[in-house]
Amino acid sequence: MKQVTNQTRVMLLLLTFASWSIPSWSMENQSQALQSGTQQPHSTHAAEAWSNAAKAHPLDPIPLANLGLLEARQGHYPQAIVLYRKAMALQPSLPGLRLNMGLAYFKDSQFEEAIRTLTPLLKSPSTSPAEMQRLTFLMGMSHYGLGEFKAAALDLQQSADNDPQNLPLLLTLAHSCLLSQQYACVVDTYHRMVVLNPKSAEADMLVGEALDEMKDMTGATKEFRAAVEANPKEPNVHFGLGYLLWKQVQYSEAAQQFQAELANNPQYTQANLYLADTYLRMDNLNDAKSILEKVVKTDPNIYMGRLDLGIVFQSLGHTQHALREFKAATLLKPDEVNAHMRLGRLYRSMGKTADAQQEFNVARGLNRATDEGLSHVLNSTSQSNKASATSASVE
Repeated sequence: MKQVTNQTRVMLLLLTFASWSIPSWSMENQSQALQSGTQQPHSTHAAEAWSNAAKAHPLDPIPLANLGLLEARQGHYPQAIVLYRKAMALQPSLPGLRLNMGLAYFKDSQFEEAIRTLTPLLKSPSTSPAEMQRLTFLMGMSHYGLGEFKAAALDLQQSADNDPQNLPLLLTLAHSCLLSQQYACVVDTYHRMVVLNPKSAEADMLVGEALDEMKDMTGATKEFRAAVEANPKEPNVHFGLGYLLWKQVQYSEAAQQFQAELANNPQYTQANLYLADTYLRMDNLNDAKSILEKVVKTDPNIYMGRLDLGIVFQSLGHTQHALREFKAATLLKPDEVNAHMRLGRLYRSMGKTADAQQEFNVARGLNRATDEGLSHVLNSTSQSNKASATSASVE
């Protein structure tokens, strides 16, 4: 499953900038043709005119700034940034220049530079209230792009108050609150979202994740069922519900949800992984083995896949294969008790007492892994830290 990454969410909100009035600049001593060219951002004539002006007036920032604007309007942000920086070196106070340069940094995903560039405008008494709202939004999205979710939530909360009808903004605010563990904020934002769209699957999923983190399993499951009903094609919706059912040992229905997720996206590694684990728990070893072998072939660094495959091999009597998988699991996650216990028990069954004792000693020195919330699993990429199959106790 293609995860909804920070970068994706940032790009979805770039449309907000489409209505912004981006300043352009004019020179009183330039020709009418050159000035009219600023109204045609894709005009080769305009670019040539401003380029000539820059050569004729090397100490004037306006030609450079306009060349940067032309590049930015065509999506050539690195080129625009170079030109803006040259103009900034000549006249840092040129109206609109810092804002345009910060916006170019943002659209080029240079979020740290965007924040650094725009921060002085937030402190400037000349910044208008309308510009301040734009800047707050841009700063919030930059923090979001950097994964600084607490700072993002602070700015995006203010932006959402200024633009309460912006559903994508509210969704991003809710996600920022979720990832910064501000669960009451998620629920509050959810109530604002459902007023705008009572059938928002993603809103239901976000509040479901928050309720899961708050240990309200019943409420989380209810929200994910609502999300499935609202949009059964929403990415992760079946997986999220399946995972919650999996944690509640409702394996039959969990398997159905994982299968539904795979019907939407057959290549979703996490759905395949948890479907296989569910089959394992239901003692459907052959189906579990078939899926797990494909998963670890695609990505051999998935702890849960290697551990589960080892359990399957051991159950089927394939001792050497099981040994290989358990060893791989302990290397991938040396701090996981279950892998060391499994390996120790396998060594003992093989008569390798010393090796078995060594693994048991390692296991005794480790703390048992904590249960993972849905948010962690959904935001993982290729690995899952969830201990799988029958949990082992330290002997």
